Amino acid sequence: MSDQTNDRKIEHIRAIEQDPATDRDARYFDRIHLTHRALPELNLADVDASIDFLGRRLSFPLLISSMTGGDHELVRNINRNLAQAAEHCGVALAVGSQRVMFEQPAARESFALRALAPTTALLANIGAVQLNYGFGIEQAREAVACVGADGLYLHLNPLQEAVQPEGDTDFSAIADKIGEIQRNLQVPVLLKEVGCGLSPEDIALGYAQGVRYFDVAGSGGTSWSRIEHHRRGDGSDIGLRFQDWGLPTPLALMRAEPWLERATLIASGGLRDGIDMAKSVILGASLCGMAAPFLRPASQSVDAVIEVIERLRREFVTAMFLLGMPDVAAMRNNRALIVEER
Repeated sequence: MSDQTNDRKIEHIRAIEQDPATDRDARYFDRIHLTHRALPELNLADVDASIDFLGRRLSFPLLISSMTGGDHELVRNINRNLAQAAEHCGVALAVGSQRVMFEQPAARESFALRALAPTTALLANIGAVQLNYGFGIEQAREAVACVGADGLYLHLNPLQEAVQPEGDTDFSAIADKIGEIQRNLQVPVLLKEVGCGLSPEDIALGYAQGVRYFDVAGSGGTSWSRIEHHRRGDGSDIGLRFQDWGLPTPLALMRAEPWLERATLIASGGLRDGIDMAKSVILGASLCGMAAPFLRPASQSVDAVIEVIERLRREFVTAMFLLGMPDVAAMRNNRALIVEER
């Protein structure tokens, strides 16, 4: 089969490396101000940031979000470094889109990470739109088995596909097919946007099909529209025109509030530090995903990734301490901690 998808993975990484503005760095979370406690009535050493996710115990609510995979030594090294660091630090990891492994069997090695991360939460990943292009339960099961995953991301990326030169744009009647995967897969399905946000209507469609995990993945961070702009080569500026399209992540979380008692929310899209993570949990997220801060360190070494994770942990725990929150459960959806939104 064509190696087009495999080549595209490398082109994405190069675009991010060569154009810092693919990270829109919108800092939407800076508009939210929290209540500082000068008398937190806590010992910092006693703050418990650990959580349970998909039957795994995590040291704090961090997910290293989907990045890459394929038949190339660069992406194999990135994923190996991420997996070993995630295991060492006790955080979750999601792989990049696994469509490539069905086109290039040699790409499977880059996704076979369970041996490197035997105890932490791992997520497989395929594009939901592929359910309209021949993918089904067989491919979903194969993706999960390859990773040894605890859940399957079905990612939703209509803007990226619309801008991508070779994009798959038939998103018609996908909800029922998502439901079929959810009902027949041995692990939970998680619906995820890739940087434009899930609306309440999207969550309602997924929930009606039995999905209970939703990654709102809003705007404000990496713009896949801008990344695809660099790949078009036809003089079109449509990728730039839509580079900031979508629901900012804090707004997506706020609009998803009615679902908090029925579904598990993951916040990703523009989170860049432990304070953003704390604000996401206050807005109802159970887990916080980041990708961009890890790409360069993952290209270097396991230790470089661990350094980023430990920095995020210190920031998150410090924020909990300064808010007087002894554990994550006390902070989650505790909107009384918000003193101002601008």
